[in-house]
Amino acid sequence: MESSVGRPAKFTREQLQRAALALVDAHGLAGLTMRALASKLGTGAMTLYNYVSQREELEVLVVEAVIGEARWAPDSGLAWHGELEAVAVMLWRSIRTHPHVIPLILTRRSRSPEVFEVTEALLRTLARGGYTGSRLLVAFRAVSALIMGSAQAELAGPLTLQAGESAGETIARFQALSPDRFPHLIEIATAASASDAETEFRAGLTILIAGLRNEISSVAERRRGKQRSL
Repeated sequence: MESSVGRPAKFTREQLQRAALALVDAHGLAGLTMRALASKLGTGAMTLYNYVSQREELEVLVVEAVIGEARWAPDSGLAWHGELEAVAVMLWRSIRTHPHVIPLILTRRSRSPEVFEVTEALLRTLARGGYTGSRLLVAFRAVSALIMGSAQAELAGPLTLQAGESAGETIARFQALSPDRFPHLIEIATAASASDAETEFRAGLTILIAGLRNEISSVAERRRGKQRSL
């Protein structure tokens, strides 16, 4: 920060990070500008270049702030699928708390050490379960897609809100459809009225993990069958 005589005061990387994330939370990505961030920190825009050389570095800091909020107990003694669930839920909670950051996570994840850490944690659980190579890649992408997709879908509300509609109005509009043509759409609209985001995410994750466990068991059984036939 700058004093009245123009001397720059120091602020930490964490302060810069928190201020940038607060701007995105409040105003979306469009609100993350050097000028706005400098104003929030009480300094001049040029001072920020002593900390970040370009906007991309600032965006990576924001991504790391969000991912860094995900905390779980490594080596907790859980089975691989239990650890996978724990990591996925904590990551989803962190991302869901800061939905405006999702586009940055998707586009800047290959530049963030924090993302590397949580990615490795997810991969480690899947590898413990027996996934390797291309199957490890596909399994990881399936879990990642559920985490990011669930967080993104919630931004639109139940069954995609229309502009100016409340969640209840959107659900009622779907419930008013023809039951002969859209019985299942009406069914999930009704279910959405009594659902909540974390319950839905956990249920979807349970389905996915059950599929992963079944798939790895099937592969192991086929291998045993081949060995017995030799």
